[in-house]
Amino acid sequence: MASQLEQLRAMTTVVVDSGDLAAIERHKPVDATTNPSLLLKAASMDGYKALIDDALDWARGQSNDRGTQITDASDRLAVNAGSHILKRIPGRVSTEVDARLSFDTEATIAKAHRLVGMYDDAGIGTDRILIKIASTWEGIRAAEQLEREGIHCNMTLLFAFEQAVAAADVGAFLISPFVGRIYDWYIANTDHDDFAAEDDPGVHSVRKIYDWYKRHGIDTVVMGASFRNTGQITALAGCDRLTISPDLLEKLDATDAELPRQLEDSGHRAERPGSLDEKAFRWGKNEDAMATEKLADGIRRFAADQVKLEKLLNDKL
Repeated sequence: MASQLEQLRAMTTVVVDSGDLAAIERHKPVDATTNPSLLLKAASMDGYKALIDDALDWARGQSNDRGTQITDASDRLAVNAGSHILKRIPGRVSTEVDARLSFDTEATIAKAHRLVGMYDDAGIGTDRILIKIASTWEGIRAAEQLEREGIHCNMTLLFAFEQAVAAADVGAFLISPFVGRIYDWYIANTDHDDFAAEDDPGVHSVRKIYDWYKRHGIDTVVMGASFRNTGQITALAGCDRLTISPDLLEKLDATDAELPRQLEDSGHRAERPGSLDEKAFRWGKNEDAMATEKLADGIRRFAADQVKLEKLLNDKL
């Protein structure tokens, strides 16, 4: 029998959630995702030294101002990493906008334009990249404009159903519901010390979104993310895409048990509801303590790792 990873590939597009070039080459995913945390980790790997050196040299040539150099080097490194990854995959790479811009629509759009322009200078078109944006109201508004321009977006840090609805309303290319972080919140805030996959709140969240999208004929791709164990992954077999860390890919590849499909488009359609306005979006998310807390926590964590990455670059300038 084929491994569970091979069985999963037959029904779901597998994405590697890592900047580790060796892992990407080993698992041969269609797409790959990065974020400041992954880039910070990857920056210590041998394969990234030349990419960092290039980013620093380029930044020095752009400006004499230290602060500007750090921003330039950070952006260049993100694009260098994405470009390097794209040599190893046939699909797209997601590159994240600075989390500190999560509540600034115009600044998010400007940063996206800059990253796209830098990819274009490297000979890489918008058909190979996704701009990763936090699923705040302001981030979703930025995605609305970018999608109109043909710049496709990956809406990340998605925990509430309202975030998924609003992302679909603006035609976002892809959403990344964070299964593992939802699980973490319920472990920390209930009397559970674990959940079976069928009872896992993160799994339930993705299934609800997937079913709602398919029932209403929504094209936005659902990509489950942030997994804590293989049970969460196998419980979502059949989802449009799943972005998985190298260690969990290894476990799936080492297991040859049967993997039945769990999610499938039934083909039944219902009339799509009207768009979600800002008041309904904010109230719905506010009513969900988990989503409110995990979105704020996720933004803080990505912002903190961005600061650490910038310090690393500053020390080398």
